[in-house]
Amino acid sequence: MSTGAAAALTARQLIGLLVDPDDPDDPSGPDGFETWDEPPAAPPADPGYAASLARARARTGLDEAVLTGVGLIDGRPIALVASEFGFLGGSIGVATAERITRAVERATAERLPLLALPVSGGTRMQEGSAAFLCMLRITAAVQAHRAAGLPYLTYLRNPTMGGVFASWGTLGQLVLAEPGARLGFLGPRVYEELRGVELPPDVQRAETLAERGLVDAVVPPQELRELLRRTLAVLSTTPPAAAPRTTATATPTATATTTATASTHTPDAWDSVQRTRRPDRPGTRELLRRTAAELVLLDSPGGRSGALVRALAVLGGRPVLVVGQQRATPGHERPFTAADLRAVRRTARLAEQLGLPLVTVVDTAGAELSAGAELEGIAVEIAHCLTTLLALRTPVLAVLLGQGSGGGALALLPADRVIAAEHAWLAPLPPEGASAIVHRDGAHAAELARSQGIGARHLAEVGLVDEVVPEPEDPAGAPEAFCARLGDAVGAALATLAAATETDRLAARALRHRRLGDVR
Repeated sequence: MSTGAAAALTARQLIGLLVDPDDPDDPSGPDGFETWDEPPAAPPADPGYAASLARARARTGLDEAVLTGVGLIDGRPIALVASEFGFLGGSIGVATAERITRAVERATAERLPLLALPVSGGTRMQEGSAAFLCMLRITAAVQAHRAAGLPYLTYLRNPTMGGVFASWGTLGQLVLAEPGARLGFLGPRVYEELRGVELPPDVQRAETLAERGLVDAVVPPQELRELLRRTLAVLSTTPPAAAPRTTATATPTATATTTATASTHTPDAWDSVQRTRRPDRPGTRELLRRTAAELVLLDSPGGRSGALVRALAVLGGRPVLVVGQQRATPGHERPFTAADLRAVRRTARLAEQLGLPLVTVVDTAGAELSAGAELEGIAVEIAHCLTTLLALRTPVLAVLLGQGSGGGALALLPADRVIAAEHAWLAPLPPEGASAIVHRDGAHAAELARSQGIGARHLAEVGLVDEVVPEPEDPAGAPEAFCARLGDAVGAALATLAAATETDRLAARALRHRRLGDVR
């Protein structure tokens, strides 16, 4: 585990790992990086500080603690800001901040995605408050870049601390981190001096932050280029031309539709519940792996064993953000937690910042039921998810994939359109829980499932589901066909949403949710 030592790679070495070489036929040649840096201002008057700067320049071969410029990743231009820990601990002085700010402003003016690669102890103490306030300067430039609809990505290296971590280092729409990196606000030495005890070693570890949804992915430097390549591929995908925009495309459908020519009979609800609980039924991860043209899986609370899946993807030829539930299977329980719900909201806000549709996938036995969940405010988080999705200005498409139990499912269902697999279902509680309330035992679960109208076609009748995707064969035995039909339905629904103006789509969303629950 990291203890806060200097990053293993210098700024030049890391940039060399990421950008295309100048000569594609000579990978050993110089990296394809064009610097934007100009010489810093005159040295400071303080002779001790001037000497420190001179030694840092001689040791690193750099004139400041940051390199900025532009390079290509798989042929796509990207602006880079890379800190150098060997230069006074990567600290940020006024000249450093000015260099970073100018680079961000130039990236904005040239409409370039921007990757920040900070490694820093924070503000340069020799320059005091003047340097500290420059974090505002950098943050303002980053905010303008994001407001222009441009990607801002950060890769936090070991260590990233203080004002850098508390400002431009963590403002990335995607926040990536080096494995084992120490990331935090207060350095362990300062913490011990102020509090008289050592800071627990795992508190500021990259993996700990990822488990809590504060970091989107922990990525070794050697794998960062490929992740960035796929991320840029998604973000630079040009969607298919939309149909002419009309008000009609934004209006909720009067009745649910079905794909292909499969039977529209209503399945037995209890049979559907049992089918969706099968461990070999395709889940969210498998659906994405089989349908996405490009896929970047992001970290979620609990990691791969958690209940949430987050991804950048190309679905139906369109770049989207996906947030979905990976249901529990026997022996692999995945309670849906308050941290998961906070990650849902973060993903939704990211979709809006990037101007991408949000696709939610619902497949859960329900939210976590525990004293800890109550103290974490899980009910409050469900409420905040509902309001976040209802207010989102980008298109929202929900896919009811299988189980849809309780508030954990409801939190991901506010959408402009909802697609449901034929045997998917939605209920206030699992049928066994409903039976316990109504009959004081669980023996009437099948009866309650059939009487509550929880199946996909019943949900279409009350205005939630717009399209029911047939399951003519068992998805567990034919996952390719099942995922392909759902993928086609997702692509068609995204095209429909793209054909509506934002004003019409938001008006239709409001009308849709006003009418939910009324039998059509």
